[in-house]
Amino acid sequence: MSLPDRANPYNFDEIIGQIQGFNYYADDPFLQKALERHAGAEFPALDQALRRFDPLVSQRWRKMADEIARPDVLPVLQNYDAHNRRIDRLVRPETTKILEREIFGQGLFAAATPPWLGMVKRYLLHQNGEFGVMCPIACTEGLVALADQFPEGRHPAVQRILDHCKEGFDGDFGVGAQFMSEIQGGSDIPANLLEAVPAGDHYLLHGSKFFCSAMQADYAVVTAKVSGGEKPGAFIVPAWLPGDKEREKRNACRINRIKWKMGTAELPTAEVEYDGAVAYAVGPTDRGVANAVGVVLTLSRLTVGFSSAAAMVRAAREAGLYSQFRDVFGQKICQTPLAAHQLRGMINTSRRTTAAAFKVFGLFVSLGRRLQGGLDSNEPLAMRRKRFLLRELIIIQKLVTAFEAPEVIRQAMSIFGGHGVIEDFVSLPRLYRDAAVNELWEGPRNVLLMQALRDLLRVQGWYPAADFVADMLAGAQPARVAELAAELAGFMADPPAVEATAQSMARAAQWERLVEELFHAYQDQALAEIGPAPIVSRELISFPAIWD
Repeated sequence: MSLPDRANPYNFDEIIGQIQGFNYYADDPFLQKALERHAGAEFPALDQALRRFDPLVSQRWRKMADEIARPDVLPVLQNYDAHNRRIDRLVRPETTKILEREIFGQGLFAAATPPWLGMVKRYLLHQNGEFGVMCPIACTEGLVALADQFPEGRHPAVQRILDHCKEGFDGDFGVGAQFMSEIQGGSDIPANLLEAVPAGDHYLLHGSKFFCSAMQADYAVVTAKVSGGEKPGAFIVPAWLPGDKEREKRNACRINRIKWKMGTAELPTAEVEYDGAVAYAVGPTDRGVANAVGVVLTLSRLTVGFSSAAAMVRAAREAGLYSQFRDVFGQKICQTPLAAHQLRGMINTSRRTTAAAFKVFGLFVSLGRRLQGGLDSNEPLAMRRKRFLLRELIIIQKLVTAFEAPEVIRQAMSIFGGHGVIEDFVSLPRLYRDAAVNELWEGPRNVLLMQALRDLLRVQGWYPAADFVADMLAGAQPARVAELAAELAGFMADPPAVEATAQSMARAAQWERLVEELFHAYQDQALAEIGPAPIVSRELISFPAIWD
């Protein structure tokens, strides 16, 4: 029975305290169990380090990430100063700059940072969304990996850039970006028209890039074609030449405008025009596609797996906590059968996505964290197969998890009802927009599906479909492995035609479904290897049925 009460005593203090007081690492038993499973003997030291890191990411940086997402403080471009000098200044909130300095100051790519520590820190950071920092983190990793890949004949300027990004100079760490897309084709790097003109020991860039995220970065990996050449190369381009940053004199480039994006809005994405910018080649100047895709974009795709998992975990966790707080029609939300079913689905999807991300990263670490540009290799067959398996797992993980993340977040928002779209009530709308954009980074779903098919067709001579599936799903039920292997072998024998006929479109749809089934089987096996554990500590669980 409910009688009128003009002094309505209802409040959200309990749920606010739970959500805002949650520690992303210390209060997540499943995450701890996953790390212990994969890090082995390193776990005790990692556990201590992450517990020290936890309050920064869960409390301080979480609040700051929400603060800088307001529309009135998003980045703007100031092309000229008061004296009519072209400066192309990116005006960002001071809070964003502090966040960037503090997070990069963690030295995530420094030699002293163990691989698992750096990646789990980033997984925790991704629970706060993109917030203008996580894309530059991923881009910096790609720049570092690309420069590290080619130590012989390295230009002194590239060595200095590498040192700045990895170890920092007096606490200041270099920020990286990657500018590859042009107006005529986003993912079609071979269609690049940007020209690199030889100039002694470096190059001068002329032309434009149409989609340049992390425009605030100190350095960018840029693809361009050397004058007269048909194949792109990869170059590192400083945003400013030595001594020019303080004067706001850019390295012969103009920022024409900042793009208006539906998500990752705190991250300045721009259109850029080069007019003789100094650039340094990294690797052979006719191997830019292989190196840009095989190293830089592959690392970014690996990051998408972790960022998708992190967004799902936060969404499922906060929806679950709210569901056991909120009463509707005389019972808690989580006591209604349909909502409980939805919540368990969200929680399970977030767990299996996290489990697979850890397993893929574990394979990456076991291979020395070294990626390969292209498929050609002189290594023994067993190692070639492992590297190829990693490459395809990263591609498939990206296209599956980035597709599923927005749906999990959307379902979580629905548990909050109308509050789920109130931006200062819950962070999920921002994470939802970020996840939708995340799906398009580093190759959209259809591009990656076709890339995986082409890759598998190219290696049939030394990595047949049955062997690939057996290695991918090692430990899974033999009958399921055999079923999926047979289906994959069928596609290798009769791939979809290039023309968009009714038959080829039906085959393409079957391919999409098969890829999802393969990766879901991989996720399920990864989850089984970790074992059951809730994503919220028992102290916060009122209704265990939805968490277990």
